[in-house]
Amino acid sequence: MQLVDPYNRHLSYLRVSITDRCNLRCIYCVPPDGIPKLPHLEILRYEEILRVIRVGVGMGITKVRVTGGEPLVRQGVYDFLSELNRMAGVQDVSLTTNGVLLAPNIERLWQAGVRRLNISLDTLSREKYRRITGADQFDTVWKGIKLALEAGFAPIKINAVALIGVNDDELLDLARLSLSYPLHIRFIEFMPIGKSRLNTDQLLLTAEIKRRIGALGLLEPVPQGVLDGPARRFRLAGAPGEIGFISALSHHFCRHCNRLRLTASGQLRPCLLADHHEDVKSALRRGCSDQELAAIFLAAVRHKPMDHCVAADHPNRVNGQMCSIGG
Repeated sequence: MQLVDPYNRHLSYLRVSITDRCNLRCIYCVPPDGIPKLPHLEILRYEEILRVIRVGVGMGITKVRVTGGEPLVRQGVYDFLSELNRMAGVQDVSLTTNGVLLAPNIERLWQAGVRRLNISLDTLSREKYRRITGADQFDTVWKGIKLALEAGFAPIKINAVALIGVNDDELLDLARLSLSYPLHIRFIEFMPIGKSRLNTDQLLLTAEIKRRIGALGLLEPVPQGVLDGPARRFRLAGAPGEIGFISALSHHFCRHCNRLRLTASGQLRPCLLADHHEDVKSALRRGCSDQELAAIFLAAVRHKPMDHCVAADHPNRVNGQMCSIGG
């Protein structure tokens, strides 16, 4: 009963969205008319999430990333993270956050056992941050990043979605952060998921991003670690930090994909960029056994595609919103 898909990929990584709520309204995530929020009763309870994870661990899951929405807006998240970190068989627990609530909660995250952070930051301009996110929170987020560095969180990955006409004039400035701090700066190609306020006729892809960053010097490849995700990693000479590229459109990494996703609404998705999902919540709430949950995992694994159908030259849009699927 191990999580091995039809293409012999061993799935050991579960990304878990615990809420569809977020305290920002980023232009690449939220459409002009907003997104209807799930009723609270339709969001998985913590005990349900932990049970699903526990079954997954019994089938080979060893790494869990907690996402949202913004996970830190959900009440009880620190107790949940503590319990997750105590779960036998879970070797790594990490968190993706927009950083707005990071500074006042650094100690609580550390006490909950979290050490690895992914923080969304698309710009180093306070005014541009407000335009991208709809909130004047740049200083708050930057303070949280610095406090996380001081507290010893590592690695701290800074996720920047690269957007033409929005932040492409800051690629060098963002990359330079790796020369001053032990941060992993990761440039992410925009993925057409759900509705947004962006025109996707022109996409900024990894090859062009690397070309521009090349003005800072040679990008030396960094070997992949056992817990690494899909980012291709590099380092500028003498830099304490790294630069990474997540090329979901221009350089598919599907053949190395080892992940499943549990959405806030209780759906198990075998691929971010495909719409197929298996319903976990209905099974949980009708009193299913752990064996039935395991069967749902196996059904999702059987539907994991060898490759997704979204490409740079044909960006099909995936249904659903990233805040519900889990960033």
